[in-house]
Amino acid sequence: MIWHEINDDIVIALPENFDMNVNLGYLTREKNECMYEIENDTITKIIVIGEIRSLVQISVINKQMVVQFLNNTRPNEKWKREEIVKYMYEWFDLNNDLTPFYEMANADPLLKMPAQKFYGLRVIGIPDLFEALCWGVLGQQINLAFAYSLKKQFVERYGESIDWNGKKYWVFPPYERIAQLTPTDLADIKMTVKKSEYIIGIAKLMASGELSRGKLMKMNFKDAEKNLIKIRGIGPWTANYVLMRCLRFQSAFPIDDVGLINSIKILRNMERKPTKDEILELSLPWENWESYATFYLWRVLY
Repeated sequence: MIWHEINDDIVIALPENFDMNVNLGYLTREKNECMYEIENDTITKIIVIGEIRSLVQISVINKQMVVQFLNNTRPNEKWKREEIVKYMYEWFDLNNDLTPFYEMANADPLLKMPAQKFYGLRVIGIPDLFEALCWGVLGQQINLAFAYSLKKQFVERYGESIDWNGKKYWVFPPYERIAQLTPTDLADIKMTVKKSEYIIGIAKLMASGELSRGKLMKMNFKDAEKNLIKIRGIGPWTANYVLMRCLRFQSAFPIDDVGLINSIKILRNMERKPTKDEILELSLPWENWESYATFYLWRVLY
């Protein structure tokens, strides 16, 4: 991690193949997003490090990411500021050298256009495992706009917030709090009873220590996938979505994803949807970059 401080701001050196505008284009795809706000190419968001809640503004100036603290929420200890840098690296996948991905994509008939058009896009992460799992469950079998509406209701009901400049900024509800609930408590949120049960079940597994990001990160891809699929409410799609966006396994591949299927259909001018076997064949050259290939293909749809 390469960073320094100027006055009270954190300044992070960015890799060559990173383009903030392209990443902001992805982050602004849904106006109902409740975990951050974007205005004038600047992201305002709360970053949680243990008990510390830092409200920050993130922008890119002269190819460097600048993190400014608002509302006197700058942590005093250097290690906590280091954790915020780690969060930024994690969120924007800054440690990843994408050169091999672009070399592969530029030679791939399906990925060439997205790789050139969205050059500099990263797989934007969801560093918090509970948030990633909830988002995966909420998004099952419904359209994206409705999923965002459910997330907003859930966060505003059970999350904490910081007020600044006449607006509220939210922290995702902690699993410890959700583990205490029953599906009846979630009845006002317009999700199915099954989804309420799944989310509370996941929260309980995390509260007991049975499920954690640390434990999953120590596993290889197949074992991590198996462990996630064992959990009630998590099928292969949700598992691979979380493996891709939270646990950063590059070979994660939600092959049954509707967006992925539609993107391939559009790019290949197909009259029908591609079959799973066709997608598997198309994806052979993407080995170890499946998550990036998927993310770039999704981007074509927005």
